[in-house]
Amino acid sequence: MDEQALLGLNPNADSDFRQRALAYFEQLKISPDAWQVCAEALAQRTYSDDHIKFFCFQVLEHQVKYKYSELTTVQQQLIRETLISWLQAQMLSLQAEKTFIRNKAAQVFALLFVTEYLTKWPKFFFDILSVVDLNPRGVDLYLRILMAIDSELVDRDVVHTSEEARRNTLIKDTMREQCIPNLVESWYQILQNYQYTNSEVTCQCLEVVGAYVSWIDLSLIANDRFINMLLGHMSIEVLREEACDCLFEIVNKGMDPVDKMKLVESLCQVLQTAGFFSIDQEEDVDFLARFSKLVNGMGQSLIVSWTKLIKSGDMKNAQEALQAIETKVALMLQLLIHEDDDISSNIIGFCYDYLHILKQLTVLSDQQKANVEAIMLAVMKKLTYDEEYNFENEGEDEAMFVEYRKQLKLLLDRLAQVSPELLLASVRRVFSSTLQNWQTTRFMEVEVAIRLLYMLAEALPVSHGAHFSGDVSKASALQDMMRTLVTSGVSSYQHTSVTLEFFETVVRYEKFFTVEPQHIPNVLMAFLDQRGLRHSSAKVRSRTAYLFSRFVKSLNKQMNPFIEDILNRIQDLLALSPPENGYQSLLSSDDQLFIYETAGVLIVNSEYPADRKQALMRNLLTPLMEKFKILLEKLMLAQDEERQASLADCLNHAVGFASRTSKAFSNKQTVKQCGCSEVYLDCLQTFLPALSCPLQKDVLRSGVRTFLHRMIICLEEEVLPFIPSASEHMLKDCEAKDLQEFIPLINQITAKFKIQVSPFLQQMFMPLLRAIFEVLLRPAEENDQSAALEKQMLRRSYFAFLQTVTGSGMSEVIANQGAENVEQVLVTIIQGAVDYPDPIAQKTCFIILSKLVELWGGKDGPVGFADFVYKHIVPACFLAPLKQTFDLADAQTVLALSECAVTLKTIHLKRGPECVQYLQQEYLPSLQVAPEIIQEFCQALQQPDAKVFKNYLKVNIWKLPVFIQLGI
Repeated sequence: MDEQALLGLNPNADSDFRQRALAYFEQLKISPDAWQVCAEALAQRTYSDDHIKFFCFQVLEHQVKYKYSELTTVQQQLIRETLISWLQAQMLSLQAEKTFIRNKAAQVFALLFVTEYLTKWPKFFFDILSVVDLNPRGVDLYLRILMAIDSELVDRDVVHTSEEARRNTLIKDTMREQCIPNLVESWYQILQNYQYTNSEVTCQCLEVVGAYVSWIDLSLIANDRFINMLLGHMSIEVLREEACDCLFEIVNKGMDPVDKMKLVESLCQVLQTAGFFSIDQEEDVDFLARFSKLVNGMGQSLIVSWTKLIKSGDMKNAQEALQAIETKVALMLQLLIHEDDDISSNIIGFCYDYLHILKQLTVLSDQQKANVEAIMLAVMKKLTYDEEYNFENEGEDEAMFVEYRKQLKLLLDRLAQVSPELLLASVRRVFSSTLQNWQTTRFMEVEVAIRLLYMLAEALPVSHGAHFSGDVSKASALQDMMRTLVTSGVSSYQHTSVTLEFFETVVRYEKFFTVEPQHIPNVLMAFLDQRGLRHSSAKVRSRTAYLFSRFVKSLNKQMNPFIEDILNRIQDLLALSPPENGYQSLLSSDDQLFIYETAGVLIVNSEYPADRKQALMRNLLTPLMEKFKILLEKLMLAQDEERQASLADCLNHAVGFASRTSKAFSNKQTVKQCGCSEVYLDCLQTFLPALSCPLQKDVLRSGVRTFLHRMIICLEEEVLPFIPSASEHMLKDCEAKDLQEFIPLINQITAKFKIQVSPFLQQMFMPLLRAIFEVLLRPAEENDQSAALEKQMLRRSYFAFLQTVTGSGMSEVIANQGAENVEQVLVTIIQGAVDYPDPIAQKTCFIILSKLVELWGGKDGPVGFADFVYKHIVPACFLAPLKQTFDLADAQTVLALSECAVTLKTIHLKRGPECVQYLQQEYLPSLQVAPEIIQEFCQALQQPDAKVFKNYLKVNIWKLPVFIQLGI
């Protein structure tokens, strides 16, 4: 072996050595006999360095996994002998190998097993057991090998081909017949021998039993001797968690519902007798989390049995199953209410399914009603934050509690389905008593009271948020709680969680304010003062900005009396904060977007006359325009790159804010009605000079481009005079990304204005194409993935542009570019359809070709186009699908083939019998296609229903000659 290269395997080696080691590994993988050197090194224990041993196993693993079939019988025998020799050596070694080496060795054994067990090594397990016997080191390896084999055969996270899946099924069937009873016996012996002396090996063995029980005969494990031993392990501290998991897997095994019920009941009886149901006496939370999972498994198994028995009409046993379920509810509730969230979380599945059963019963017993109420109270209690929750710096623990809360919410929703009246009454009771004394109540209790009200909105669903109409008792209860919420003064509570929950709930129930509009002023003040947008917490300010926008939008009809007051109060929040003044704005620029949008909505939806609306909109946008001009001048003079970047960002924000105000308009009509066209045209004139700024082009162009997109919608043809000069600036010095983002703008203009922009399109068509071709032809590094992707995306954008032009009835734009340019464009479309393995682009190209054939393919089409159809378009329809990269397992490729079929159908439609004659007598014979296939193909093409030909092409494309597939 290359000793120098091996030095690079050490984790502390420098990058040059590591690179050399990597290259050496690749070299050994390719070499036909290098694995033998590694096999010998392992068998003879040549190296003591752990990383070299691991490396040798990696080389062997690659050989077994990918190149095993290339080996001779003697070489295959050598690998078997190497592994067994290595295993024997472990029995004698003074020191055990590191865990990562044992795991890698186990993986190699497992790979060899799945390759050889059915053919050359049927005695695999017997050979290994004869080597390891009951030696603890050997048993450890034997158990690791078993887990690796289970992973190869059963692990659902490993993706297997259908062939591998069939092989794995056959292996499992053969193992069941030949060796599983012996393996089970070996597990029993290991557990019996080591349960008191070697907890690590015992736990490993329990894990193996748990893994294999899902696919072996359960009676081998679910019998007195095994179950009694497992129950014994439940009382041994170092074993009980693993024993619990093992019992869980046994309970989870699919089986006959009555047998399952008997198994679970007998297990429960023994566990209860042994005192495991006395939860309050158990202090080990890790064990209780596993035990909770076991109880959850038992409960859900009984529910599955009940469901199956009900379906089969076996009411007697179904009643027994229900009785068995009911007896577990008290234990379930103890676990659900446990202060440790992991323990509680593990039982939620049983709880949820139990409620599902109750939902199906026509009448609930008093005990069942009491159970529903107990679950409800448990959920309310467990939703509460604890003292340790860090609201300002949320970490992993906080994220886990948020996930846990989501699980509890699902339980609450299910409770609402079982007994909506009870849920509403319980929430109302908790809410009212808490808010009555909110000043002296801990934050977590106030927060959860408001949270429960918020959650009722989804738990008791209605259409379009109409919670305050319909069912009178429900509507009045919710109305009563909302009234209490907004009049109690709880919005002043000094904790961010309560403040946020207040605003979230106010917005969730915005329809309340159409019923009782007298509360709107108080809530608006809460949004606008220190409780909301001016809160000391940035997190609260940010969320409130978004919620305020939603509140105003949903109640815009009620806002008229408050508009000017609101606009005055938010004036300081609208200020564009330039980088040099050091002033830290209360809101981030993203938050300010919502405030600008809110201001726009207030003005546009107001009942003011047009001139007043125009004046207010001008007041809103003029400071932005003035600031923009000043900042742009400063940017032109700025020398420092960091300062240039911050100025450009600020300019971009100004454009973004102006753009966001326009979201209040639905179309041009509303802009005109409000008299605001002039203001936005002024903005355009102010912002467009930024396109000629040579500094920070990406940022500035991006902002102005977005503004133009909005103005095309809002101002329609009034924007057209600005487009030519804007386009000219945006096409200067552009990169792939610039073009990619510019093309959608041109597509929007083309699709919207069509013939109106024909002169402009004709003028800029070739400059745009030249810019695109120039970028596409730039040389790039062979392995530069990002450059390749950028070019692919640009190519797609280019074809999308041509599709928009042809699809908008603007084909004359292309036709008027001069014969040479037209030919160049057509050739690029053919190349896109055939040469690039990108099905999205190919689909677009065939759509363009179909459209061009439809427009130009008739007798009166442009001179020479008919020749182009036969020389280029027809061959493209055959060459593209027969490329090796054309993968019909891919959905986009299927769509591309469909468009290819449409193109051929369109050619036939426009050229008639001439097309069929060309295919029959010239093109297909030239490809040496068999006459009967030609006949069949042409018949399918002539079918009036396009679907018939599409399906024919999809199914029969392989019948065309093989040499086309090879690209000859």
